[in-house]
Amino acid sequence: MHLLGYFLQAPAAPQFREWIRGHQESRRERNRKLIAKLNSLGVDISLEEVQALGKHLTGRPHFAKVLLRKGYVKTNQEAFDRYLADNASASVERDEPELVEGVRRIRDGGGLPSLAHPVRLPVRDRASPEALLGTLIDNGLQGIEVYHSEHSPEDTALYKELAAQFQLIETGGSDYHGDNKPSIRLGTGKGGNLHLHYSLLENMRRGVAEMTAR
Repeated sequence: MHLLGYFLQAPAAPQFREWIRGHQESRRERNRKLIAKLNSLGVDISLEEVQALGKHLTGRPHFAKVLLRKGYVKTNQEAFDRYLADNASASVERDEPELVEGVRRIRDGGGLPSLAHPVRLPVRDRASPEALLGTLIDNGLQGIEVYHSEHSPEDTALYKELAAQFQLIETGGSDYHGDNKPSIRLGTGKGGNLHLHYSLLENMRRGVAEMTAR
């Protein structure tokens, strides 16, 4: 499950930044272990090659690009299926926060925590999200991503209804990731299926201000 953190009123608090830095180091350690595991499988790539693409936030999509460029796989998806996915041959676990902890950290850091692309929730939670939302709201969740490139009109209507039911702030975005998600265009989603008015951001700012004043 993914979580969005919007800092709409002020920059994130120092303690939140320090927490994020810790997870960035965890990612770097995972990358070092991933290189070692790939090398043990006969894959000749170096961390320097991957970091040349990923810069300061190198992750598995950058590994996939190097594997593709060097001919070990024919597609990015094959790179994940064969080597990089959680159950693939070179899989390396990374220390990641629990969802509830993430919600609390964002709130404590002065941000708006919003549940990301709920259409991707595990089937159990997607089919009946009320219990999950109740738990997250009890721990500080303030928003839900109603608008997303992968949401159908029916999905959007459902999450809009849930936002109203649980008094959550509506958030949205294209989830643009550059070449890592070539079917998604910045701001307009897949095939132009997403058009968000600036008023959405204004509503988010207003909603946070109203919640803070309660």
